[in-house]
Amino acid sequence: MAKIKVKQVKSSIKRQKNQKRTLEALGLRKIGQIVEHDATPSILGMIDKVKHLVSTEEA
Repeated sequence: MAKIKVKQVKSSIKRQKNQKRTLEALGLRKIGQIVEHDATPSILGMIDKVKHLVSTEEA
């Protein structure tokens, strides 16, 4: 399974509650934090929901 690195680049302040929960589910709490996940369809769907708040790259 391919790995993907997700980095939070924008704040979750003044965002919809579902977007804040998606960031929490990805394990992101602070700007600049990087987490690594398997590139499963569910993870890719969560990243798509908050693509304006995060950046991604393949690990």
